[in-house]
Amino acid sequence: MFQDILRRLTAPAPAPLNEIDSRVALGALLVRVARTDGDYAQVEIQQIDQALMTRYSLSAADAATLRAECEELEAQAPDTVRFTRAIKEAVSYENRLSVIEALWSVVMADGVRDDEEDSMMRMTASLLGVSDQDSHSARIKVSGK
Repeated sequence: MFQDILRRLTAPAPAPLNEIDSRVALGALLVRVARTDGDYAQVEIQQIDQALMTRYSLSAADAATLRAECEELEAQAPDTVRFTRAIKEAVSYENRLSVIEALWSVVMADGVRDDEEDSMMRMTASLLGVSDQDSHSARIKVSGK
């Protein structure tokens, strides 16, 4: 399964992902952001599960199963650019804003924003075609600050 997704993500002109693959790609991006600072904390894992449950109307068990698949894909994937390219091509701008909100919710889950996470979020928002202003608004919405 993952080799097929990776092959499609790394194709010169990738086709839009189907619903299942886009779930895994988004989840893998959430995992990648959580792992950016080198501390994949339980609170971040819980936030990823919550984001997957909310976005896809999953049970806690189904979200945990999907997250485990996402962790595996993230570990095998070559770079963030391919995740974001696939998501950008498969998801409308408005829905990409909700992706940015989900990413910020994971970054903010442990209560600490570090330079690596901020840098990853700036790059990811840009690659998703989301403006800095919209990313900033999403962060404020998620953090309440």
